[in-house]
Amino acid sequence: MAVPSLTYPEAIFIGLLQGVTELFPVSSLGHSVLIPAIIGGSWARDLSMTADESPYLAFVVAVHVATAVALVIFFRNDWIRIVKGLFSSLRDRSISTPDQRLAWLLIAATIPVGLAGVLLDHALRAALGKPGPAAVFLILNGIMLATVERIKKRSEVHAEVPVIAEAPDGGRVYMSAAARGGVSASHGGDVESDNRLAGQSWGQAILIGAAQILALFPGISRSGATIGTGLLKGLSHEDAARFAFLLATPVILAAGVLKLPSLAGPEGHGILGPVLAGSVVAAIAAYVSLRFLTRYFETRTLNPFAIYCVVAGVAALLWTAVN
Repeated sequence: MAVPSLTYPEAIFIGLLQGVTELFPVSSLGHSVLIPAIIGGSWARDLSMTADESPYLAFVVAVHVATAVALVIFFRNDWIRIVKGLFSSLRDRSISTPDQRLAWLLIAATIPVGLAGVLLDHALRAALGKPGPAAVFLILNGIMLATVERIKKRSEVHAEVPVIAEAPDGGRVYMSAAARGGVSASHGGDVESDNRLAGQSWGQAILIGAAQILALFPGISRSGATIGTGLLKGLSHEDAARFAFLLATPVILAAGVLKLPSLAGPEGHGILGPVLAGSVVAAIAAYVSLRFLTRYFETRTLNPFAIYCVVAGVAALLWTAVN
């Protein structure tokens, strides 16, 4: 039996796939499981999450780090403000500015998925990292996105939301009625959006961050879960997507850095060239995807992605049934 390897075409293709699907609400993990299995042959052998001696998981870790690098570069101005806010908050021992508050909200919102990842990631990938479960969860992801949009639309008709209010924990709410009602707010730039996000309560931010736990199931999208939860809690599509991307950055980067040393061991033997090529492609694809999505969610909804996930999931499920 041939030993799993990793070729340049495989690495470049999966790097492109990862860079796009990690940020689009369609599940990168689900696609990383389904596409190689559907292609079959050496691809199914080399790119298997569960096969013995497969370098695939180590490669997926590397392209995740590349995606996180693209996120940092794209939101570099935001992260500079956020990091400065964190250090000034520690220095002053207070949380008095939007940047300081947003920094601590992101930290608090990252804790649940960090703990869940340590405890559940390996077990869930081993048990569910197969085409059948991934197809089912992809369908469920589409249903989730469509349901969120339906609830959001209904709430817009009946909601009466104040323009400025006090959050339950005493923090200021910076979100305008337009932003909370799902209509794109008048755009004052990145700072205005970050200020609106800083106005969330601690409970809301943590709940949105905890939604990332669903992405441990292959087929459920990290960005879809967080954007959807943000919409249900009153954020606009634009702000919900922005918060989802900011939340994803430390999670993806931390998970990648923790597992990246595996490439220096037996798992990375002979594949460093393809890994580098795939990572470069993933970073470029992620950056381009971010440029598209941040503009897309200014005026558009999750519905097209919901339809895609259901159709693709059903097709993949039918494929698994006959193979």
